[in-house]
Amino acid sequence: MSEDDILVTEGLTKSFGDFQAVSDVSIRVKRGAIHALIGPNGAGKTTCFNMLTKFIAPTAGTIRFNGRDITRLRPADVARLGLVRSFQISAVFPHLTALENVRIALQRSRGDSFDFWRSKTALDPLNGRALELLDSVGLTSFAYSRAGEISYGRKRALEIATTLAIEPELMLLDEPMAGMGHEDIDRIAALILRVSANRTILMVEHNLQVVANLSHRITVLTRGRVLAEGDYRTVSENHAVREAYMGAGHG
Repeated sequence: MSEDDILVTEGLTKSFGDFQAVSDVSIRVKRGAIHALIGPNGAGKTTCFNMLTKFIAPTAGTIRFNGRDITRLRPADVARLGLVRSFQISAVFPHLTALENVRIALQRSRGDSFDFWRSKTALDPLNGRALELLDSVGLTSFAYSRAGEISYGRKRALEIATTLAIEPELMLLDEPMAGMGHEDIDRIAALILRVSANRTILMVEHNLQVVANLSHRITVLTRGRVLAEGDYRTVSENHAVREAYMGAGHG
């Protein structure tokens, strides 16, 4: 494993009974890069993400993060090491304000128990950092709005803020643009580019324009296997990729 590699999988495989969802997937994610994992529906992308973040155990293969074998670690242990996932469906507390959501994430990052039963003032020391994080994702003016009352795109920005609160070294983003209109897509794409300045990002994304604009490297999966890898031009000109993912008639 090179020092430039932050995450390496070798022979990653997952079977569910007789069905092999992922087969012999080997990926190298370079430190500081935005790396996209793409492929048609059923290609095994989400299963790979679930194995990387330890929500499911691989049937075979290894996962190394910063040179350490994390294949058998628990999800919480992997998150503490700095590998943190943001989910496809926005995961925020809708009845709490944006500020309160980020404060809860900050509690987790410092290892405290969640202080739901304590006075709100007990968490006031976290306000400064929480407001900084909200500012970093463009949500300063929504700090005291309930999360359930802000737009879908801003909920996704809030989710990224709560992920940043855990101080990840590698962020895994699961379809960050899912369900968004053009304006929100542009806002979140710009946000991802901004937060990638001092960390690595691995993302599953169906929007090929976003992938083209953001990604340094792309891994294409089909039927649970790696079909191609490279920059956007390399994979988009690959005939097998065009057949399997984009459709042979696409330019």
